[in-house]
Amino acid sequence: MAAMIHPVRFQVGDRVTVLALGKPGHVRTPDYILGKTGEVIEFCGCFLNPEDLSVGRTSGPTVPLYRVKFRMDALWPPPQRHPDDALCIEIYDHWLAPAAALQESRP
Repeated sequence: MAAMIHPVRFQVGDRVTVLALGKPGHVRTPDYILGKTGEVIEFCGCFLNPEDLSVGRTSGPTVPLYRVKFRMDALWPPPQRHPDDALCIEIYDHWLAPAAALQESRP
């Protein structure tokens, strides 16, 4: 059985920012959410890292996976969107940071 990399860091309702890690290849984290802040709406479980699986590494530690909701107007410019429009996407833990921590570290 694979061991988890680290404990679950985020809970439903936490605000998180997607990190721009600069990793090449098929990373399952779309460019249009890099640097964007959203809200965790579900913990999906722990799974093998798809970045490792894509290059044939089929064992190893698991990574927590979260479903994160982003307001559409935070992702794309006008035209104005309905205030309830949102995009929900699953993102692995290593791509996320607490939103408050990143805001506090900026000058």
